[in-house]
Amino acid sequence: MAAVAVLRAFGARGPMCLSRGPWAQLSARFCSRDPAGAGRRESEPRPTSARQLDGIRNIVLSNPKKRNALSLAMLKSLQSDILHDADSNDLKVIIISAEGPVFSSGHDLKELTEEQGRDYHAEVFQTCSKVMMLIRNHPVPVIAMVNGLATAAGCQLVASCDIAVASDKSSFATPGVNIGLFCSTPGVALARAVPRKVALEMLFTGEPISAQQALLHGLLSKVVPEAELQEETMRIARKIASLSRPVVSLGKATFYRQLPQDLGTAYYLTSRAMVDNLALRDGQEGITAFLQKRKPIWSHEPA
Repeated sequence: MAAVAVLRAFGARGPMCLSRGPWAQLSARFCSRDPAGAGRRESEPRPTSARQLDGIRNIVLSNPKKRNALSLAMLKSLQSDILHDADSNDLKVIIISAEGPVFSSGHDLKELTEEQGRDYHAEVFQTCSKVMMLIRNHPVPVIAMVNGLATAAGCQLVASCDIAVASDKSSFATPGVNIGLFCSTPGVALARAVPRKVALEMLFTGEPISAQQALLHGLLSKVVPEAELQEETMRIARKIASLSRPVVSLGKATFYRQLPQDLGTAYYLTSRAMVDNLALRDGQEGITAFLQKRKPIWSHEPA
């Protein structure tokens, strides 16, 4: 029942590349045979690392020597970590963070030279776009934990996450115009996170904004001192992990589906989603628990 409700919220479209579950058939076009290994040599370490505990998956961009550039290898490794067991009820929330003083400097410019060729360039930008859409369409919330500089596609990654928490030392920019490569794809996510004139000033000038400015304009959810960043991010993640995955998943899908609609269509879609939510086991459990003045016992019903 939960899977049907969430699929309806996605409009029967959910680009999840999974080995099992209701998302598998919907996501074949987003999958490569070896998304984690493509674009890097076997002797090279994976540019991301991931671990999961108590429903919280921590994915870390782990190439600080290259400023965590979103190379093709990094993008495919990130894609693999995001998609791994995405339909498992043990997964409740994802945190994306980075090693070093730079969250991500954006695309690896060495991959964008004339020598690489147009087809390779197309693969880089198409893969990046897929990763950003996977975050949006993933059944669990994705949180960016930012401690440092996020530029170009790195800023795009932050803007694409559902929640973004940053330290007060962080900054954000789309500086491609300064080197002759306008940040058109980062602009997609940026324009959906901040007001148009703010996005265009960032895109036209390439100048950075501070964490406080990013918070003011809606790029971030919260700004905290660096010493409190992990604690605050984990507090939010633990709260989400304590809730019903089917309910949160349905809610996320519904929120994004109604967002671009006109007011009447939005209310129509969300009214249907509320009815679907009530049909979920956890929907009734939560109401019953509230009326009985007890804590709800959430099910392991797949989302």
